[in-house]
Amino acid sequence: MATTIKRTGFGQVEPNHLSAQRNGQIYAQLPLDSSINILENGMFLKYNYAGGKVSLTGEGEDMLVFNEVKVYDERDSYKDFAMIKKNYVGEEIYPRLFKTNVGDIYTTNCVGAANTAKDAEYEGIELTVGDKLKVGAAGYLVKDNAVATGMIWQVVKEYTMPDGQPAVKLQRIN
Repeated sequence: MATTIKRTGFGQVEPNHLSAQRNGQIYAQLPLDSSINILENGMFLKYNYAGGKVSLTGEGEDMLVFNEVKVYDERDSYKDFAMIKKNYVGEEIYPRLFKTNVGDIYTTNCVGAANTAKDAEYEGIELTVGDKLKVGAAGYLVKDNAVATGMIWQVVKEYTMPDGQPAVKLQRIN
């Protein structure tokens, strides 16, 4: 049975089994490319060390954006958190990226495309167990059941985020 993964607010990540939490493959020393205004947890970016920035393009493997969630208003929750350039001193963001490995598992609702505000609703993408996803040009996982090479994620369970929004549990299979 297919589930439409639509979300109100920004992308969320629930780490079920991410190897970077154990092996230290966490990168957070480079600034975000100035062309990116909103950074959601669950996106994928490249740690472009030669270029001196975190960006959508460049050499290297795509890495999972998994920033520390900081919400200061008791009415806010994980869905209300994204790193928004205008909220940072000098509009400079230093994101935290996790290198993922085959076998890693996490739950997310950050698939398909971006959201624009914490109260906006993203239309959604229809996914079912067994679907394969790859990193699209905008840094979001997109469905591509024909993908055979590169980083491949598979939907292993239709699920929900802690706030009740539809989500999928994903496992990296390549």
